[in-house]
Amino acid sequence: MMMSDALLLEDDAGIDLKNFREKLALAETFSRVSLLASSPTAKRRLASRSLELKFGYLDEDSGYFIPPRQLLIYLVRMGSFTSAPKILNDDTLDHDVNLPKHISRNELLQHCQRQPKVHPMVKRAFRKAKGPSESNCGLKLRKLNAVTKGCSDYISSPYNLRILQWNILSQALGQMNDNFAKCPDEALEWNSRRYLIIEELVEYCPDIICLQEVDHFNFLSHVLDTQGYTGMFVPKPDSPCFYIHGNNGPDGCAIFYRQDKFELVKAETRVLEIWRVQSNQVALLMVLRVRETGQEICVTTTHLKARKGALLSTLRNEQGKDLLQFVGEHCGRMPLVLCGDFNAEPSEPIYNTITCDSPLGLASAYASCDTNSKSSAENEPPYTTWKIRDEGEICHTIDYIFYSKNSLEVDAVLELPTGEEIGEHRVPSFSYPSDHFSLVCDFKIGRSDM
Repeated sequence: MMMSDALLLEDDAGIDLKNFREKLALAETFSRVSLLASSPTAKRRLASRSLELKFGYLDEDSGYFIPPRQLLIYLVRMGSFTSAPKILNDDTLDHDVNLPKHISRNELLQHCQRQPKVHPMVKRAFRKAKGPSESNCGLKLRKLNAVTKGCSDYISSPYNLRILQWNILSQALGQMNDNFAKCPDEALEWNSRRYLIIEELVEYCPDIICLQEVDHFNFLSHVLDTQGYTGMFVPKPDSPCFYIHGNNGPDGCAIFYRQDKFELVKAETRVLEIWRVQSNQVALLMVLRVRETGQEICVTTTHLKARKGALLSTLRNEQGKDLLQFVGEHCGRMPLVLCGDFNAEPSEPIYNTITCDSPLGLASAYASCDTNSKSSAENEPPYTTWKIRDEGEICHTIDYIFYSKNSLEVDAVLELPTGEEIGEHRVPSFSYPSDHFSLVCDFKIGRSDM
């Protein structure tokens, strides 16, 4: 999500913009220094300075700077720094869609490809994993090689699992707010995008689908139901979509699963907290039971707070800690897959918190961990989002599939398209409907203590 804080703040009555910006800049400086401070002396000096200015404090456990509560609430409060009135629309913009209940996968793909303004999508291949390797934080993956011939030659069984993770790009935000400088306006229209989204989802025959920025859940639910999926949706408490004319309701996270393979044991949701302050980010958790074996699997998806900077990086890490505690309370020792748009590159604290500090024993599916690498983070794809906005080209890795390395084994991952395949104007485009690329991973399910 891309927001101009300065412009939105001007709409918020009673806010002293100059004072707010000064406090925000000071909080950013303190956060950056707290992240860099490695010695006890440096941390004591920073704590003294914070106390002297009567501005926030350093957390004794993590050493991170915690901004004043008033500023913290403003940063993480529900909404988008705006006092504009909400436009509370319902999810009703896809009433024209009426597909047959039992349309086949091939028929649905053909239907998608026949839509006007739809261009052929980039064909991507799965890369098989082979040969054990180990990282410095205990991550066990197999070096990736041997590209498969097809994208959808997956045969589901009770002992394997295909997960698709994707930020599909909110229609309201993408069309009205995100400032994609090189994307034609027509390519951002919902009628142009919606069947490209379906084509991407159906192409890879996933067992479980984890999505973010969903603001057309009813459409997805209707179409995916024809393929045997059912799902759930959790909206952001104060979605920025509410403040955009013509919205289709709030955006949020969704999980779909194949009903012939799984039965739902339970579902839980959470509004993520930052130092006990509720944020506008959510998590959706499902415990699914494999019908044939009785094996239970925990699947969770989330979408953490956006924007760069040391302060926001710290806030994301706190959201991640809250997320991991939530997951741990409900998943126990069963196999876990944690998917999402974490809005954090591998160098940020949240990545290490998940892959090395958590007692859940999680690893990143896309980190191949060859013997020449120093860490899992260095083996992530070079990008999971690649777009051009007014301020320039943005190409980085912020989406992940994390998994229980002791009970699940990576068998293959879907490769990212090359820059040449994506095209010079990047995404979204007539050939790809989102500014994020889908991630798909095949797992082998091992034994676990449930």
